[in-house]
Amino acid sequence: MIETETWTRTNADRHAVAAGCYFDLAAAERVRTFFAKFLRHSTGEFEGQPFTLLLWEWDRVIAPLFGWKNQDGTRRFRTAYISTGKKNGKSGLISGLTLYLLLGDDEPGAEVYSAACDRTQASIIYRGSKAMVDASPLLGSRLTCIDSTKRIVGPRNSFYRALSADAKLQEGINAHAVLFDELHAQPNRNLWDTLRYAGAARRQPLMLAITSAGDGGQPSICREIYDYAKRVESGEVIDTSFLSVIFEADADDPWDSPDTWAKANPSLGVTIKLDAFRSDFQEAKESPAKENAFRRYRLNQWTSIAEGWLSLDAWDACAGTVDAEALRGRPCYAGLDLSATDDTTALVLAFPSDDGRTLLIPYFYLPGANIAKLEKKHRVPYRAWAKAGHITLTEGPVVDYVQIRRELNELSKAYDIKQLVIDRKFQGQQLESDLISDGFDVLPAGQGWISQDLPAKELEKLVISGKLAHGGHPVLRWHAGNAVVDVDKAGNYSLNKLKSRSKIDGIAATTMALFAKMRASGDPSKKLAAPGIMYI
Repeated sequence: MIETETWTRTNADRHAVAAGCYFDLAAAERVRTFFAKFLRHSTGEFEGQPFTLLLWEWDRVIAPLFGWKNQDGTRRFRTAYISTGKKNGKSGLISGLTLYLLLGDDEPGAEVYSAACDRTQASIIYRGSKAMVDASPLLGSRLTCIDSTKRIVGPRNSFYRALSADAKLQEGINAHAVLFDELHAQPNRNLWDTLRYAGAARRQPLMLAITSAGDGGQPSICREIYDYAKRVESGEVIDTSFLSVIFEADADDPWDSPDTWAKANPSLGVTIKLDAFRSDFQEAKESPAKENAFRRYRLNQWTSIAEGWLSLDAWDACAGTVDAEALRGRPCYAGLDLSATDDTTALVLAFPSDDGRTLLIPYFYLPGANIAKLEKKHRVPYRAWAKAGHITLTEGPVVDYVQIRRELNELSKAYDIKQLVIDRKFQGQQLESDLISDGFDVLPAGQGWISQDLPAKELEKLVISGKLAHGGHPVLRWHAGNAVVDVDKAGNYSLNKLKSRSKIDGIAATTMALFAKMRASGDPSKKLAAPGIMYI
């Protein structure tokens, strides 16, 4: 009982205890002993030395993961997300855990898998485990390493296998444990989803990800798990079966402080030398691009790889709450960015608010017949977004403009759409004519950037000042992270779809809606006051 009280640290722990869970220190110590007695480091300055767990590895990972038990004695934690900066010994920890789970977990016919983004990384993990086997006569007598298939075969029909994202998996995988190395590098969610329920028939399956931060501008399975882990860590979500261990610098932490460095690097001073870290920081000060890399890989912060336009931190701070029902009958301005087969068709309604903010309600459309192909091409979870109601899938291989026209007319019954800006691509002229006949005040948008400067700057200003509310829509967030602007010698802005990292249709539609909103407000600019075509 004393051990359980000592290791009860979070609200989730307290809920677990109330449900009959307890902490078994002897079970946790068994893992620590296995590491120290049977495993040797295989690389770096510690090569050949016993694998003595560092304080954070023991206190934050191994002890909670293997010490906490359900009432029936099985492991409490079924999923774990462990995140630190680079070079904190994550891969070595995975190698050691695969061998313990293979031999020491008392699981007959254990199937243990390590998963990586590609074959090269998968080989690195396998070689680390193999080196530990080769360095231990006892492990070598019980385990057989097969290089050609990256497998380690053990007693009682147990085996470990290294997998990559391009592996062709057979049905019937019965995983005792799956350990993902650098989950952020997975090209899509396919391997995670394939293996997620592969242990459903096991007594105490484990799904564990050990990773550093990823690309904050792109939706990914890693970002999805990270966001959930943060909610568990904060206590917003009570999930007694999910272990969250995240070492990262906060956004407002001084990035030149060794205290900040230590927050993201629990192995600082051991696997990472402070002098080397300080040298990396000095280089990062000289270049925004290097600063971006330093923040991501060293401070474990989710940053965008590409030099985008809108700060995603500022964008996320503008999520706010947008109550569609409360806005019924209110005046708004619409922007419609059309597509045919590859892009999303984006419709954005912009509502002026009494408190000076601009509220956005976005709608997105994709051709349902192409959804699997588009999801693979763009590497975003279109089907999951559609299931959650964030995207509408139209029938056939192209976006159905008839359906969009119909839905616009339905929206006009709910909201007072003062003006609709629409592009003329992809047969947009016919839709424009149809909507005019339906009674919409339509302003056509052509190709170019003559009139895009002011609404783009208005969007930037709204984001920076916190005067925008978009409800946290995930598709619009993805587009915001992708967007890049060109700036000419006169300082004029223009969205550049070719330079943007991926799709930006929602942002294009937003600037269209803002154009109409600014024009209606009596903006003195000649660009906005003049009637006729808005050039996008």
